Amino acid sequence: MSTSVYAQLTDLARLEYSFIPKSNSEDQYTRLRAMLNYPIEMKKESYLIIGGEYNRIILNLEDKYPFDTEKVETINIIDFSLGYTFKMNEKWRFGAKFNPRIASTLTKSITSDDIFMNGGIYFINDRTKEESLKSPYRLILGLTYNATTGIPFPLPFVSYFREINDTWSFSVGVPKSNLKYAINENNDIQAFVGLDGYLAHLQEPSVVNGKNVDNVSLSVVVGGVGYEYGFTKHVVGYLYTGYTFRLNNVLRNENRDEVFKLDDVNAFYLRSGIKFKI
Repeated sequence: MSTSVYAQLTDLARLEYSFIPKSNSEDQYTRLRAMLNYPIEMKKESYLIIGGEYNRIILNLEDKYPFDTEKVETINIIDFSLGYTFKMNEKWRFGAKFNPRIASTLTKSITSDDIFMNGGIYFINDRTKEESLKSPYRLILGLTYNATTGIPFPLPFVSYFREINDTWSFSVGVPKSNLKYAINENNDIQAFVGLDGYLAHLQEPSVVNGKNVDNVSLSVVVGGVGYEYGFTKHVVGYLYTGYTFRLNNVLRNENRDEVFKLDDVNAFYLRSGIKFKI
């Protein structure tokens, strides 16, 4: 899943590790993620943002399966992004992002089947820095298009954040909602619910139970607790742990119909990393 648009605008760099072991099995899912954004200030509080993100997903499939597991062992997701944002007036900011993606096993040369086009437009009302407000807030409204969902039209996007007081705040939206408590200036804890997942093309298709397999997907709904530590004002380390409410890891055909289910048993979830933000 793409991160929220506000994180896309404020996180300049991120390194992250995720891990989900399969229950009652030696199988496990591991993801390594690196992200970099470079904002270029234009004029009148407008910015051009050039960025990239790389995800390396490792499926360690140790159980017995009716196909060659080496063909789906490593998945690469490479995102390129070009964003632009400017202030429309004193309250609202406009943002737009174009996000071509390569999602594939990359065992051969890249083809059109490995490329997905994503993007969105957003309207941001950020009043978190207004000291006159008793409960500062941020509202993001938009439309997003993601080719990996298989839905051929834009979908609405809504994200709402509010500071209840000096220690409590919450956010409601997709891909993450949370309730956060600030212990002090450097330490935060939170309860969260979030979405995660991917869809990628298999460059070496398999035949499973007499059916062709061309894609692999993972969708996860996870809830748990998280901890963030601010090393400095701009450098933050984080650790999230929890349990999946829904997990669906599936091999699919070229029409994205389900062919073989790799895993649907809920399991432990771990995600940790470090980010540099403005």
